[in-house]
Amino acid sequence: MKLRNYAILWLLILPSMQGMRSNAQQTLVEVRIDNVELMIGEQTMLHLTVTTDKDKQVWIPLPEYKLMDGIEALHISPPDTTDIKNNRITIRYDLVITSFDDTLYLLPPFIAIDGADTLKSNQVALKVMAPDVDLEHPDEFFDVKDIWRPAFVPADYYALIYGVLFTLFLICVVGYFVQRMRKRPKQEESIAEGPKLPPHELAMRELRQIREQKLWQQGRNKEYYTEVTDTLRRYISARYNEPAMEKTSSEILEILRNEEPGNKEVNLLLKQILLLSDFVKFAKLNPIPDENELTMFNANLFVDKTKQEEAGELIENLKLQIDES
Repeated sequence: MKLRNYAILWLLILPSMQGMRSNAQQTLVEVRIDNVELMIGEQTMLHLTVTTDKDKQVWIPLPEYKLMDGIEALHISPPDTTDIKNNRITIRYDLVITSFDDTLYLLPPFIAIDGADTLKSNQVALKVMAPDVDLEHPDEFFDVKDIWRPAFVPADYYALIYGVLFTLFLICVVGYFVQRMRKRPKQEESIAEGPKLPPHELAMRELRQIREQKLWQQGRNKEYYTEVTDTLRRYISARYNEPAMEKTSSEILEILRNEEPGNKEVNLLLKQILLLSDFVKFAKLNPIPDENELTMFNANLFVDKTKQEEAGELIENLKLQIDES
């Protein structure tokens, strides 16, 4: 009967002892190395993993500069803690190590202090090798290798190419507007300078300014004929109230025939100027100096013969005619 009671008692105690044993598991320290063989100066990674209970306070002393004589620790990563099952965690450190002595090393074990217990890791070996040396020809050695040039990849230069193209585009835009500002009709400047002049006086002034610029003498024939015809177009627009700036040469001649039906002389003067100007601007004709001078003379004569005299000028002309008679 007593033996039976003892057996029952042991059956009740044994599971509780196993539960206590499973709740307080041992701390484990493990070391792993990526490469067990290195050339002098090369580097490898050493991994230290500590597995313990969550509620335990484990201290892991790590070296600062070297693991042992001949093995240097270049970098030690911060601890990386991972939660695993059964109320356990792992604490991982990664160490970058190197060596400059060719020999076989047995790395010392890492320790973890768990309360009153001091636990040690496994040990790993590291073989450091020196480069092969031709002992039969010790005087022969090689210089430092040349710098390797990377392969040409067009995508690496897209930013530079786009930047250059955008800069050229901006330069063209700015140049275009500067050129437009330089070629603005001088009539606007004349209006801004003072009181508005009659169309024929304004045209005469502009023709005088064109003559003073001596454009055709500098080989700038196209610019010379463009400014002369533009001046006449503005004069015709103001004189006859017609949009001559938007008309072709034949259309302008048609306007003049309608406005001055009996005045063939002015038609011939304007025709000579417009036709020669078209040949210069569109056919790249180079007129002789006499033709250039004739164009300026005909332009002034055309303005003078088609001008509209003001009332004051008419009175002065009548007085002169009376005095002469």
